Amino acid sequence: MSQYPEAQFIKSANALNQFVPDDGSEVAVAGRSNAGKSSAINVIVNRRQFARTSKTPGRTQLVNFFSLQEGRRLVDLPGYGFARVSDSMRRHWGELLSQYFKSRESLNGLLLIVDIRRKLTDYDRQMMAFTDEAQLPIHILLTKADKLKRGQMATAVLQVQKEVGDRATVQAFSALNRQGEDEARAMLEKFLGAGNKN
Repeated sequence: MSQYPEAQFIKSANALNQFVPDDGSEVAVAGRSNAGKSSAINVIVNRRQFARTSKTPGRTQLVNFFSLQEGRRLVDLPGYGFARVSDSMRRHWGELLSQYFKSRESLNGLLLIVDIRRKLTDYDRQMMAFTDEAQLPIHILLTKADKLKRGQMATAVLQVQKEVGDRATVQAFSALNRQGEDEARAMLEKFLGAGNKN
């Protein structure tokens, strides 16, 4: 059974004035195309097809707001990398995400979804840079951990943790075998319970 039985999609936004009211608390989820973001969200929320998965990477092209419980939201941000979109669309996404991170008083944290085999990319570093001004806490999920042997997985976690230092926490995660599910959900709950920054 889902830990969030009331969870539901609220709306998609393509501009600042389309965002949902800035109250309560919310946690953003970002990840490069093909990093397994939708699958990770589905496991953490424990609802199949809550965030739609696709065989075509990069399908999340809008800011998607989900209600988990009253006054508590999860926000699925556009992922790109493999997505075949125009340069103008990429610029629009960059501006939209910058506005999102700068404007949201209810935003309490970022879950950054990273393919453990690729480690941090320029996209991931850009997402972290967006949060710097607000000093938002970041938790990195190194997904697809089932693709690596235990030793390789531990090394990858250490390498990413060394790069980010105390700016973020890091864990291995697998949507396939649900490795790291409890730890990821606990971090989501911690961020949601942090209350407004103001």
